[in-house]
Amino acid sequence: MPPVDPALDSNLVPETKPPEVSRTEVIGIDLGGSAIKLGRFQADGTCTAEAAIATPQPARPGPVLDAVAVAVRDLDPDRRAIAIGIGTPGPSDADCRVAYIAINLPDWIDVPVADFLETQTGLPTAVENDANCAGLGEAWLGASRSVRDSILLTLGTGVGGAIVLNGQLFTGRTGAAGELGLIGIDYNGPECNSGNHGSLEQHVCARAIWRDTGKTPAELGALAGAGDAAAIAYWEQYGQYLGAGIASLVYVLMPQAVVLGGGISASAEFFLPATRAEVSRRIVAQSRFELHILAAELGSRAGAVGAAKLAWQRFGRLNKQL
Repeated sequence: MPPVDPALDSNLVPETKPPEVSRTEVIGIDLGGSAIKLGRFQADGTCTAEAAIATPQPARPGPVLDAVAVAVRDLDPDRRAIAIGIGTPGPSDADCRVAYIAINLPDWIDVPVADFLETQTGLPTAVENDANCAGLGEAWLGASRSVRDSILLTLGTGVGGAIVLNGQLFTGRTGAAGELGLIGIDYNGPECNSGNHGSLEQHVCARAIWRDTGKTPAELGALAGAGDAAAIAYWEQYGQYLGAGIASLVYVLMPQAVVLGGGISASAEFFLPATRAEVSRRIVAQSRFELHILAAELGSRAGAVGAAKLAWQRFGRLNKQL
């Protein structure tokens, strides 16, 4: 039988290949105690997709990481991503493979987060402290994007920190450096969960505000906004304590920018002038030359943005191999 000319046979459908998907993105994840935020990011920081899911309760490693893997597949059905970065609430190892502990999450001790997600998703994965991710996010797309050296302080239930030097996270030889909230500023001050006394955290975290005033930071901010003299005076004292802590950090690290994030930073208008004045009083002019103390810009997106940047830094070379 002679071959059939496809053009003459309407029953034959020409074979078509599915369009190739360009794999030029990474997924950044911010794992929190109540919510997990995800975003898909291009190398220039463009976010092409975002999602958020509730953190399974109780937030034990197995159910949480199962949920993360499902969320990754849902966010990236066309498999555009080449890698994953994830921030968890606690320190990780220097190789960004293992979450040593996740603060306030049950049973998170030495969890092999990267191994698990790589097995479930097929994507190379890096895990990092969530505050470090937030600092990297602000350095990439946020308040400190115009400088190379910066530090971040997250002012909330506790006080986290991140150090970015020459555009790269500094986490020390074990991965646990950058706990900036645990520096001591008062030898006889309140005891800290870390074992320190009078840490910066114990003077400027939400628990400290409640201990001193019986009010939440939001309540105290609202009172200051309404002109309450006692609230305004408290925020000025708060700013002085914060400035004292920042002064010590600046003398050691000499950053170009100090970025203040976390929930308490919503009241920055009430304490930032006192913070800047205290820094100026405590630091010689040469050591604070062109130093900027700034409010964070990315809000709750900072962790996922920074986790994506971490993925690009660690796995961006893969993009050239695909």
